[in-house]
Amino acid sequence: MTLRKGEKMTISIQEHMAIDVCPGPIKPIKQISDYFPRFPRGLPAAVGRSSSGSAPRPAPSQTSGSPAEHPRDDEEDVDQLFGAHGATPAEQPARSQAPEELVDPEGYESDDCTALGTLDFSLLYDQENNALHCTINKAKGLKPMDHNGLADPYVKLHLLPGASKANKLRTKTLRNTLNPTWNETLTYYGITDEDMIRKTLRISVCDEDKFRHNEFIGETRIPLKKLKPNQTKNFNICLEKQLPIDKTEDKSLEERGRILISLKYSSQKQGLQVGIMRCAHLAAMDANGYSDPYVKIYLKPDEDKKSKHKTAVKKKTLNPEFNEEFFYEIKHGDLAKKTLEVTVWDYDIGKSNDFIGGVVLGINAKGERLKHWFDCLKNKDKKIERWHTLTNELPGAVLSD
Repeated sequence: MTLRKGEKMTISIQEHMAIDVCPGPIKPIKQISDYFPRFPRGLPAAVGRSSSGSAPRPAPSQTSGSPAEHPRDDEEDVDQLFGAHGATPAEQPARSQAPEELVDPEGYESDDCTALGTLDFSLLYDQENNALHCTINKAKGLKPMDHNGLADPYVKLHLLPGASKANKLRTKTLRNTLNPTWNETLTYYGITDEDMIRKTLRISVCDEDKFRHNEFIGETRIPLKKLKPNQTKNFNICLEKQLPIDKTEDKSLEERGRILISLKYSSQKQGLQVGIMRCAHLAAMDANGYSDPYVKIYLKPDEDKKSKHKTAVKKKTLNPEFNEEFFYEIKHGDLAKKTLEVTVWDYDIGKSNDFIGGVVLGINAKGERLKHWFDCLKNKDKKIERWHTLTNELPGAVLSD
C-alpha cells in the first residue's frame, strides 16, 4: 500500500484479522475484548483512551523508525477506529447495563424481603364467638410476575394442619399493581382454644393469570398461639419463598370442615334436643368448587333403626346455615350409654351422595367432643353450643347414605 506524504494509514478490522492469521510470525492479539467489546464492569483501556480528552497522539512517521514499529501503529489505529465509531464514554455504561435489566429468577432468592415484597395485616381471635378475623390491609414492593413488569395479586389463607380446600379463604384480585391495598377482612368460624394452640395460619400472596395457572409470589406463616384472645395484633412481614408442608399428618384425621352443634337435655320433655346450627369451611365435593350439603344424625346404639334425622339440603355452599333442631325421647340416665353420631353429606342427583365428614359425641369421645357431652349431662335444661371439627373417617360409621 502506498501512502501520500502526510496521509495517515488506516486499516479495517477485517484486514487486521486477516493479517494476524496469515502465515509467518504470529503476534498475539493484545486483548480480545478490544475487538469484541462487552463491558459489564466498566470501559476497557482502549476505548477510554480513544475517547478521553487527553492530547492527540502524533501521526506515525513515514521516514523514520524500523518496520517492526508499524504493526504497533496499526493496532493503535484499530483501537482508535473502535473508539471513533463506538459510543462515547457517557453512552457506554447505559448500553452495558441493558442486559442486566432482565429479570433473573434466581436473583429473588438472595434477598426475599426486598424481592418478594412485604405484607401488612392484622389478626383478632374472638374467643366468645369462636371466630378468627384476618384483616388483609396491603402489600408493598411485590415481585413482578407479568410481562408488563406488574402483577395481579390476591391473598389466600389456609389453616395448617388441615385440608386446604376445606379452609381456604381469599381476597379479591387487584389488577396491574405491585403495591395493592385490599382492606378486606376474612373470617374463620368455629375456631376453638385448642385450634389456637396447635394450628398455624398460612398467608400466601399469588398472581392471578387468566390463561395459565396462578403463580405463587410469597408467603408467611403465623402460629396462632402468638395471639391473645380478644386482642388485635398487627403484622408487617417480609414475604418468604414457599415452604414445604408437612405431609406426615394422619390422613385418617384430615379436617373436612367445622360444624356448630347445640345440646340440651329437657327435664320437662324428658329428652335430648340436638340442634344443627351451621357448618363452616366444608370440603368441596363438586366440580364447581362447592358442595350441596346436608346433615344426618343418629343416636346409637339404635336397635329400632328409628333415630335417624336429616336436615334440608343447602345448595352450592361450603358454609351452610341450617338452624334445625331434633328431639330424642330418652331418660337422662340412659344418655351415658349413648353416642351421638353426626355426619355431613354432599347431595348428588342420580348417583350416591358423597361423604364430607363426621364427628361423634359421647362418653367414649375425647377432647371437646367428650367435654360437650359431659356438660350436657351435667347441666340439665341448659342449651350448650360447641364447634366441632369434621374428619374424613368416622369410627363405626357406614359411609353410604
